[in-house]
Amino acid sequence: MAFTLGIDIAVRAAHQATLARDGATVWRGRKFWTRPSDLERLWTDLDVADPGELTVVIEPTRNAWIVVAEWFRRRGARVVMVPTTQSADLRRYYSKHTKNDRIDSELLARLPLLHPDGLREYSGQGPADALRRLVKQRSTMVKRRVAVYARLDALVELLGPSWYAMLGSNYGLAALEFLARYADPNTVIRLGQARLSRLLIARSRGAWREDHAAGLVAAARETLALWGADGMDFAELAEDIAHEAEQALFLTRQIKQIDERVTNLYADADPDGIVASAPGVGPVTSAVIAGRIGDPHRFTSLAAVRASTGLVPKVSQSGVSKVESSITKAGDPLLREVLCHAADQARKVDPQIAAKYQRLMAGDRHHDSAICHLATLMVTRIVACMRNGQPYTLRDVDGTPITEAEGRAIVKERYAIDQKNRVAAAGRRMQQRHRQAAGRESQESQSAPTSQPANTKPTSRHVA
Repeated sequence: MAFTLGIDIAVRAAHQATLARDGATVWRGRKFWTRPSDLERLWTDLDVADPGELTVVIEPTRNAWIVVAEWFRRRGARVVMVPTTQSADLRRYYSKHTKNDRIDSELLARLPLLHPDGLREYSGQGPADALRRLVKQRSTMVKRRVAVYARLDALVELLGPSWYAMLGSNYGLAALEFLARYADPNTVIRLGQARLSRLLIARSRGAWREDHAAGLVAAARETLALWGADGMDFAELAEDIAHEAEQALFLTRQIKQIDERVTNLYADADPDGIVASAPGVGPVTSAVIAGRIGDPHRFTSLAAVRASTGLVPKVSQSGVSKVESSITKAGDPLLREVLCHAADQARKVDPQIAAKYQRLMAGDRHHDSAICHLATLMVTRIVACMRNGQPYTLRDVDGTPITEAEGRAIVKERYAIDQKNRVAAAGRRMQQRHRQAAGRESQESQSAPTSQPANTKPTSRHVA
């Protein structure tokens, strides 16, 4: 006898549960909170003799589902998850005009019969895993810092090009600390070259010295000459720059601390460095891949691994017709991002990947499309290595093991992409898009707007 418990997870309200036995509803709409007393009461109401006969179906909702899933898993129940997109489609089929928590819980209880292939076994803590959570947090902070740098660039440009030339584009700690205190050109001139030199030497650990201080003083004088006496309120501008520089300094320190934690967590998650052994995978990328993939054995096949990344194309098939469009993007966006970056680097080292990239580009494929294909190949190989417990072995196209230096030499010699051919392929793709656009315009009505120039010549002669 099989029991199914469908739970509609709420974040700030009570959850609702429905119990089904062999597809038939036993009871529905039981409300409970994520509290030990409520969970114990629900477990008593289930009245299941063997916990192994119970399947708990949960739709992941933020992080509120993790605690409930772990509680039932510790009790011996089988916990499965359903993607939110699939449950939404089935919900529309099940009840067209009404949507509430009771219907959602009843739908989840019937899912093992309606769509068993859409269920995914819960095998770990997911977002509760420290490495998985931390690499996402690092990615978010890096993107925030990039946004701060962009705003900082826009403000520094008001001071003139000489400041940008002296401070550089990467905004190291010395540059940020200088901008946080001395973004006013009047303050720089009053400070003087000697004191500014001592400050820069201390903040940059000797990388910036007297010549750099002289360049910044000259840049400050140039700014005053550009704006004149009353052209700009430099004190207010310096305050705005200081706010952005202090944010960048804070984020830089936070990212450094996170990097140290990520290094330790990755060493525990992958002690043999199997993910890091893949070409094009650095310390940060390997931690992201290991953290976001999690347990490699939770996938039923390597095809399921590729599908989980969202890098596989959408397929529409009917009879003998089959159309593959853009990628599904149904998986983890951070994992897709690092896999594409790793694939772009791996094609410069791995001859097998470089050969596939050359074949794809020879078929007039766009670079980004080719990289998506390589990323699916990369994740398949990495997960296969994780499952087998063996590091990634770099090989030539004939299967001969090679070193990284030999791989780079082979790729450079055999699989270099001619820039002229790439430009020509881009031109052919552009012409094809223009032909398709022209075909769509020809099917429109004569009065529809068009991007083609209007015909100003008369269609017939006027006879007086």
